[in-house]
Amino acid sequence: MSTAVAPRKLNPLLAAYLRNLSTNPLRTKAITTAFLQFFQEILASHLAGAPPPRVSKDAPFLVHVFARAQVSSKAFKMAAYGFLISAPMSHTLINALTRVFAGKSGLTARVGMLLASQLVVAPIQIFAFLSCMAIINGATSVDQVAKTVKAGFGKVIRITWMTSPVYTVFAQQFLPTELWVPFFTFMQFLTGTYFNTKIKRMQIEAEAKKKEKETKKD
Repeated sequence: MSTAVAPRKLNPLLAAYLRNLSTNPLRTKAITTAFLQFFQEILASHLAGAPPPRVSKDAPFLVHVFARAQVSSKAFKMAAYGFLISAPMSHTLINALTRVFAGKSGLTARVGMLLASQLVVAPIQIFAFLSCMAIINGATSVDQVAKTVKAGFGKVIRITWMTSPVYTVFAQQFLPTELWVPFFTFMQFLTGTYFNTKIKRMQIEAEAKKKEKETKKD
């Protein structure tokens, strides 16, 4: 079985990041996830065509600039979710998965780890993501959170099952192990942006239908 060879030269910033990831894994993952979740919310708002947050006409010029750039309170809440929930949960689940398959190698171990990741880890992460998204987007009751999870879970898990094995196998075959975490984090950023955009578009469409019904009643 061939093994991946670590690159001889790394970008200095990437090398520094990998050193921090090695010495302080949870802190580094938490900061990285918070940063990416913050920009994921901004990017998803632009892609979904969401209206910018409302600000007072008397607000400072910088506040208006941030509003036009879709820098809202939701972006900071998503950053908090990434730092306090997503990163620690992912770190704990992946470490548990790694311990289960520690010392095991070969095709059977890889397939087993992949299945455990998709059937155990992914559903937990998706449930937490959708629940937090519901709360951040204004859900105030357990019933509202449950409806959001029920509406989105099936779609998200199907896309996850289609994409995650592909980039997992790609990493196992072509990337050195020290680059797996940055690579998976980037791929999760892309898929998370897609899911966030889809949710925002669904909300925009629901609000438009609600306004249309109210107009017809009048």
